[in-house]
Formats: sequence, C-alpha cells, structure tokens
Amino acid sequence: MSVNIGGLVVIILFYLVILAIGIWAAWKNKNKPYHGELLQNEVIMIGRRDIGLIVGIFTMTATWVGGAYINGTAEAVYVVGHGFAWTQAPIGYAVSLIIGGLFFAKTMRSRRYVTMLDPFQETYGGGIGSLMFIPAVLGELFWSAAVLTALGSSLSVIFEINVHLAIIISTVIAVCYTLIGGLYSVAYTDMAQLFCIFAGLYISLPFAALNPAVTSIAITATQYVYREPWIGSIDSGNAWIWVDNYVLMILGGIPWQAYFQRVLSTSTAAQAQIISFVAALSTLILAIPSVILGAIGASTDWNQTDYGLPDPMGRNETQMILPIILRYLCPSYIAFFGLGAVSAAVMSSADSSILSASSMFTRNIYHGVFRREATDKELVWIMRAAVIVFGIIAAGMTWLSTSVYGLWYLSSDLIFVLLFPQLVSVLYIKGTNAYGCVTSYIFGLFLRVGGGEPYLHLQPLICYAGCHLDFRFPTGPIYIQRFPFKTVSMLASLMMNLFVSFLTKYLYNRGIFPPKLDFLHGFDPQLKKEKTNKIASEINDSIDAVEQMPSDKEDKEPLDTTSQDKEPVND
Repeated sequence: MSVNIGGLVVIILFYLVILAIGIWAAWKNKNKPYHGELLQNEVIMIGRRDIGLIVGIFTMTATWVGGAYINGTAEAVYVVGHGFAWTQAPIGYAVSLIIGGLFFAKTMRSRRYVTMLDPFQETYGGGIGSLMFIPAVLGELFWSAAVLTALGSSLSVIFEINVHLAIIISTVIAVCYTLIGGLYSVAYTDMAQLFCIFAGLYISLPFAALNPAVTSIAITATQYVYREPWIGSIDSGNAWIWVDNYVLMILGGIPWQAYFQRVLSTSTAAQAQIISFVAALSTLILAIPSVILGAIGASTDWNQTDYGLPDPMGRNETQMILPIILRYLCPSYIAFFGLGAVSAAVMSSADSSILSASSMFTRNIYHGVFRREATDKELVWIMRAAVIVFGIIAAGMTWLSTSVYGLWYLSSDLIFVLLFPQLVSVLYIKGTNAYGCVTSYIFGLFLRVGGGEPYLHLQPLICYAGCHLDFRFPTGPIYIQRFPFKTVSMLASLMMNLFVSFLTKYLYNRGIFPPKLDFLHGFDPQLKKEKTNKIASEINDSIDAVEQMPSDKEDKEPLDTTSQDKEPVND
C-alpha cells in the first residue's frame, strides 16, 4: 500500500489543530490574573484549581476514552473467545468513576492535595510513602503505551508507515503541548479530541454497517456465519475469572493520578464529584460505536473487501480491527475523517498519563524525598524534563506487547492489588503505619506476581484452585488461573496492612518491643511529626503568613499546606 496523500493531509491537519489548541490554552491561562495558593510547578500539575464544570467533564471523559478504550473495546468484541460478554472495560470503568466520585473525589479535593501520593507521604513519611510511586507510575506508563499502540495502529492503516515511527511522531506532538501548557493544554485539547472521536466514530458507523460485505450484526450475534457469534459467552469454568476482571476494572480504576489530577484541579469538591458522575455516563455512550464496530468486524466476509483473506484474526492484527474496518468498509473520505479523528483523540489519554507520571515524580520523589530544599524554578525544569523522559519511556514500552487489551489489563493489575488497599487505608482507616504498609505491599506483590501473567508469558509460582494448562498461546503452553486471585490478593494485602499495623502498635505501646527496634520510626513521637506531605522548605513561615492575611469568606475549605509561599485561596 502506497502513501495515501488524502489520509496524510487529514492527519497533519488534525495534529496542527490539536497543537494550536494546546498553545492557545497555555497562552490564555498564562495571561490570566492569578491570586492563588499554588506555585508555578503545581500550576503545571493541577492548574489553579479553577477548572470549570464543562471543561472538567470533557477532560475527565477524554482521559478514559482514548485509544486503548476505543480500539481495545472493538478488539475485545471482535476476538473469538471474548466477544461482547468479555468486553468489560466500558461498564467497569463507568462504575469505577461513580464509586470514585462517591467515596474518594470529595475527600481528596477537600484536603487540597496536589497529587494522589500526598496522603501516603503524609501518613507514612516521604520514604515509605514513595513506595506507592512504583505501581502508580508503572500503571500510567502501561496505560500510555496502550494508547500509543492504538495510535500507531490507526496511523499505519491510513498510509504505509512504520507503526513505531507513527508512535514516535504522535508522542512528540503530545509532549510538546504538554510541555507548553501543562494541565491547561491537556484539558483544552481533551475537549477537541473528545469531539473528534465522537463525530468520527458515529459518522463512520452507518457506512460500515451498510457495506455489502457485512452481514447483519443481529444475525451474527447468535448464529455462526463467518465465525463464532460475537456476543460471546461465559461458561461456568471461567465465571470467577469474569468476576475477578470486573472487580479489577471497577476498583482498580480509582487510584490513578490521571483521575485525581482532574479531581484536584476542580473549583470545589462538589464539582469533583459531578464530573466523575457525568464522565461515567459519557464513557458508556462513547463505547457504543466501538462495540458495534467490533461486531461489524466479526460479521464481515473479508474476502469481499480489498483487505482479503486471511481475516484480521488470521493475520494476528486484531489490535487494529477498528482502523481496518474504517479503512476497508467505509468510503475513503469517511475513512480519512474517522481515522484522523481517532488518531487525534487517542492522544487525550497519552498526554494525561505522561503529565501524571511527571507530576508524581517531581513532587513526591524529587522534591519530597531527594531535594526538599528545591526552589520552584528548579521544580519547573525538573517537571519539564520528566515529561520528556516519561514520554520516551511510554513510546519505548510499545515494543513490549502487540495487544492493546493486554497492556490495558496490565496497567490496572498493579494499581488494583498494590495501590487501592493502601489508598483505602490512608484515607479511611486510622492506625495503619509504615510497618503495615511495607509488609502488605510486599505480600500483595508476591501474591499477584506469583499468580503469573499470560500476556507476559510468566508462568505462575502459585497454582490457585482451578489452575490449568492452556495450549493456545503461540509461545507455548502456560498455566491459566481460574480462581479470582487478583481480588483475593488485593483483599489479602488490605488485611495484612491492618493486622501488622495494629500488632506492631500493640507491641511498641506495651513496651514488648523496645524503641530501638523501631527502625521505620513509626512510633517515634519526634520523627512522627516530620511525616508529612508538606514538602516545602519554608512551610512554617508560609503558614504564619497565611494566618496573618484576611480570610476569604467565599471559600470555607481549609487551606492546603502542601506548598510554600502561599496566598489566600480564591477559587
């Protein structure tokens, strides 16, 4: 296939529009009058806590509805053995946003944290709290890699260009406008990208469905035509896997910096909850065309198209099923618009994840652990460097997997098992300490990794009930777990945290363990005062300055003391 000039023009125009919007957003907010509490590096992370309701809804929705969500949903419906019954992300993440809004958004926004890791360092101290950075940043990078993989797949269908070259070009664009405007550029480009994906998919849908090569999806849902019905099924032997995956999607979708970055950037805690609820509904609506397109792919006689045989599954191109449908089942002008729209839209999640990883590293690792005396200007430059580095890492990770959905699941596993129980502990359970945190962290990691991972061809160390050998993998047979070991690992990690925390508290408070054994300083009264997320070097002077200023009657929430040189809040 030679380079298609029409497709090339479309994608260039989309990229230029997105880049222009990112630059405009940065300029617009740079010249905006500002009398707030945050430093410049914190403004890059969460804006000035003035993201409005409309922009907040768009950016929250676009964060989830990116390339991995759109392409991955279509892929799951299309793949034999999965089908619609196993397409769990749309409902799973929608419920996740609702639970996040009900139980986590208001608490985090009311306490005025800057990143998701702040409460961990506030409770356990900078060093122990920074352990949470590992699963958090790996989750963001896996998510970015999944998005960029989908983006490369879409672009490679438009014209004959190497997938990895397409990924590199797209990453450069996303990194550029993120560097220029931080959260503001990301949020405003999200609005344009979400509109593009909505218009592109819904306009393309009727053309693909009415193609002569496509049999009615109502027929192929339950009858064998070209392959097994796309509706799929859940047999009794795999029921617990299905439940395990749903719990992972729902609870594992909460503790993400990309989610809390939007929560913490809103004007009020109530708005943080509202954007979560509305985004939940929006993600479901935007999943509908992907589900239908996946079903169309399973209902197509590919021999009647220019794509020919074997079909995408036979060529091991299931991860590209959505752009393949747009390219070969739609008129060229519709295909160009749809593919260009998807290509622009999938960056909406990549830029969010890259910014999230950079925010946590700059604030909670570089500043919170290694350079507490760092100036605001220094942190700004570290933030910019981190955006570039994490963008490069995310693009590089796309070489590790060929399945968008595989990367998607992996990105949630570490978050779900390691981070979710810890977040619940620091926000809602009094008495957990560093000993419980570290022990449960290691214990949860062992249980999850010990269960194996088929997508990484990692054989399990622990064979739970129902573990069986699967010969369908091209790399060789691998053991598959039928037991819901991910959910059990998460619950076991939570219970271990509580058990060890209260046991060590009892032993130290009763004098059974002498103070010299308290090597994590969990019970040292003097050092315990230093366990805080107030990572500014002159925090005491800042607090005194704030107390001497007149209070703002319009903002009744407590002031955030996570930044230095603060002024009264005026959200």
